[in-house]
Amino acid sequence: MKLIHLSDLHIGKRVNEVSMLEDQEYILTRILTILDEEKPDAVMICGDVYDKAVPSGEAVQLLDDFLFRLSKRNLPIMIISGNHDSPERLSFGYRLMEGSGIHLSPVYNGQVCPIVLKDSYGEVCFYLLPFLKPAHVRRFYPEESIDSYTDALRTAVSHMGIDISKRNVLLTHQFVTGAATCDSEELSVGGADNVDASVFEDFDYVALGHIHSPQNIAGQHIRYCGTPLKYSFSECRHQKSVTVVELGEKGSLTLRTVPLVPRHDMRQIRGSYDEVTAKSFYDGTDTEDYLHIILTDEEDVPEAMGRLRVIYPNLIQLSYDNTRTRTDSHISGAEDVKAKTPLELFGELYAQQNGQPLSRVQEAYLQDLMEKIWEEKT
Repeated sequence: MKLIHLSDLHIGKRVNEVSMLEDQEYILTRILTILDEEKPDAVMICGDVYDKAVPSGEAVQLLDDFLFRLSKRNLPIMIISGNHDSPERLSFGYRLMEGSGIHLSPVYNGQVCPIVLKDSYGEVCFYLLPFLKPAHVRRFYPEESIDSYTDALRTAVSHMGIDISKRNVLLTHQFVTGAATCDSEELSVGGADNVDASVFEDFDYVALGHIHSPQNIAGQHIRYCGTPLKYSFSECRHQKSVTVVELGEKGSLTLRTVPLVPRHDMRQIRGSYDEVTAKSFYDGTDTEDYLHIILTDEEDVPEAMGRLRVIYPNLIQLSYDNTRTRTDSHISGAEDVKAKTPLELFGELYAQQNGQPLSRVQEAYLQDLMEKIWEEKT
């Protein structure tokens, strides 16, 4: 049985206040093309379908269009909610949608009934488990000791009535201990939301969502497929892809990936202003990629963002890496502030923030400015 594993679409996402909707529409169309080429038996979408619990109208329309086009492929489509989704909103109409082959996980109620598909090797049971917190599970099993996310998932799985003689697939959206993270994910402080991989030992494949970089955990049968697009500059080196899962007889599993090429890539470039604006620097590259430019000039370049966007129209972040920014400065309490002149105090503040003292020209300008202000007040 061939399966397509997707997750973390984050429809409606904005990166540095830039809408990703057009890029998402582009990549979802590319995913449909991959489906037509691969001809899978089912599609799994493992949470964070939307970027917000209350998505925008445009985001809802994009998902509606994607699901409509998916349904035309006559494939079972299984979708669970993630921590960014509202499970109540995402599961609206789930009983009606089942008639079109779209299986949405309902709000967790303590019971997870499998969706059963068949191939030449027999039955494959799919369990749809949305993002859970301990409180969600404790509500239905108050007699159980549920103090952690691992306890919660272990309890939820233990009440599924899994037949381990069959092939079993779990769709879930959690942070499994050991996963490599990046800046665009929301994780609990101190790893409080960690789930131990041993919870999933009865499953032949665990289709995970939540972590944005594609990776296997504790063997290839537990996998994050990652996001279809880059959603932060910490993901610049990720190769985004679709995971293709092939289940043979019990115990037989093969994974491979199909690369996803975005409408606009997300990159970081660095150098002085003169370097990054030289034609020899950007010639032959896609200047319309989403960019974070790191300038190494010691002095801030006036109106740098606007001037750089003439060459790089999708520049969405600008920062500096120089003596000032590399200096780990801490402003401490002033000693005997009354004994120092305003110019001396300002000079100390300037040096702490910029990693270098005021120049003689700056001192003269400030002294003249202060004298004029005092004269006006008197």
